[in-house]
Amino acid sequence: MGLVLFPGDGDNSSPDVSWSYSGFAAFRRRLAETEGVALSEMWGFGGERQWSEVSTALEPLLDHPDVGGDDLSPAECASVLVRLDTITDEWAREDGHQLLQQHIEDARQLMVVLRHCIEKDVPLIFL
Repeated sequence: MGLVLFPGDGDNSSPDVSWSYSGFAAFRRRLAETEGVALSEMWGFGGERQWSEVSTALEPLLDHPDVGGDDLSPAECASVLVRLDTITDEWAREDGHQLLQQHIEDARQLMVVLRHCIEKDVPLIFL
């Protein structure tokens, strides 16, 4: 079982990105750490800190249930895309291990999906 993020355009040939639940958790945890956020302290992840106390363009992605929840709007996709692109460039300059390389690949695939959502003006769906 796992998680798939895909454009809500009804086209099965559109790009998507998928993870195991544990893989997505690790990816999201690394993104949050890059933003200076400890997910374990956040509301929804076992902590009490509210998302309103955090300022990051990645909030729509970080503060989202693994499955279900609201779709990300094209505007939210655009916000996430800009920051994700910057972070991916930062990660690529690090001397990383295999897991970091996987996160870079995952981020790049997610960026393909986000760009598609923006270009087609459709939401990003979590399934």
